[in-house]
Amino acid sequence: MSFITRRRAVDQRPATQGEHELRATLRWPHLMALGVGAIVGTGIYTLTGVGAGLAGPGVILSFAIAGGVCTLAALCYAEMATLMPHAGSAYSYSYAGMGEMVAWIIGWSLILEYTVVCSAVAVGWSGYAQGFLAARGMDLPPGLAAGLLAGQAGGLVNLPAVLITLAVAGMLLVGLRESANLNLGLVVLKIAALAAFVALTLPAFDPERFTPFLPFGFSGQVGPDGAPRGVMAAAALIFFAFYGFDAISTAAEEAENPGRDLTRGIIGSMAACAVIYMAVAAVAVGGSPWQVFSESGEPLAFILRSGGHDLAAVLIAAVAVVALPTVILAFMFGQSRVFFAMARDGLLPRALARISPRGAPVRVTVFTGLLAAVIAGAAPLKLIAELANAGTLAAFVATAVSMMILRVQRPDLPRPFRTPLWWIVGPLAIAGCLYLFWSLPALTRWLFLGWNLVGLTVYLLWSRRHSVLAGR
Repeated sequence: MSFITRRRAVDQRPATQGEHELRATLRWPHLMALGVGAIVGTGIYTLTGVGAGLAGPGVILSFAIAGGVCTLAALCYAEMATLMPHAGSAYSYSYAGMGEMVAWIIGWSLILEYTVVCSAVAVGWSGYAQGFLAARGMDLPPGLAAGLLAGQAGGLVNLPAVLITLAVAGMLLVGLRESANLNLGLVVLKIAALAAFVALTLPAFDPERFTPFLPFGFSGQVGPDGAPRGVMAAAALIFFAFYGFDAISTAAEEAENPGRDLTRGIIGSMAACAVIYMAVAAVAVGGSPWQVFSESGEPLAFILRSGGHDLAAVLIAAVAVVALPTVILAFMFGQSRVFFAMARDGLLPRALARISPRGAPVRVTVFTGLLAAVIAGAAPLKLIAELANAGTLAAFVATAVSMMILRVQRPDLPRPFRTPLWWIVGPLAIAGCLYLFWSLPALTRWLFLGWNLVGLTVYLLWSRRHSVLAGR
């Protein structure tokens, strides 16, 4: 069988014994909290301002477009996750639907996605942490406040971003169930803070701030820095704010009742977050001139301070400092499970798939934490978020394609959740993702291509010969 097309059977369970076996300890509330914890984070707390700078009040439309594409993808994910309740997410789905080489490319893209998402959220967290410390008269030295590549004068390393990344990695090593319970509590705190923001900002809502609604048009405009502007440019960036439900699918092996728990977790987290995001974005634009808050690294706290709610601004910054690490936790969890699945299949060194007595894949978690810390310490938020989006869009396309292939080739398979109108939802999800990918800056697309060329080289030289399927 060709290494390009060899597939793992849909109903074939991976070799999961002893040190390569994950424990089923999660129920749907844990999974839904994992999804909400991953989705509600830097995207709404920080990228609301960046998106408004790209699209003006039209950022609300950007949120709607990005959310719509993610909803289509979430329906495909829900079917595939319940059909194949294994660790690995889109990597595993591609392995069954399109073959090993495509699966490798998607897995390699997921490694990029999850690692740089951890880094991006850490940088966003650092902005709120520094704002919170500055309000207490404790400013960090410039050399420790921003990364070397962030373009900030005197910046050498973003120390807070590095520290929080390593702290979350340590928390995951303690154990999954313990981390999930803590995550559930922090997610509740995070949602309460956003509800308070809406309630306090709403009285200052001014409809005139929505005019003109599309100052930079829908797409195609280029800003002074040469980067694209408009609704689609913002949607391609804000897309970062919506995904996170795919991290739930990486926990498929650890769900007690995959058919029920994964469906509720994926669909429930997307529905809840879509409502939250639209409300927060609309109130933010109506509560403060977008030209002003788009320049802030902590836009929600800035809007509250502008409205005279100084104490609330301090509190929401404090909540961001406490609760944003739930996003890092969710994506670092997802990265370690994708890495684990690829190592268990022999595409990466199998020693990486070893599980600790507490049920954590120690080596891949440590590696992920260190790599994410290095990126967070050096790079700016916008570049990291866009690069993460490229990897995610590739995974979403692969999941939708795999879902459609298996619907045609294996219609007999038992599917606990079936994507409604799959012949419409699947193609729309693919088209939406490709359009968002093309809306990313050219530099991001080239970096993504370069990353996958490196990955393809690794596969051809090493992984294809060590694959578990290579010996069959």
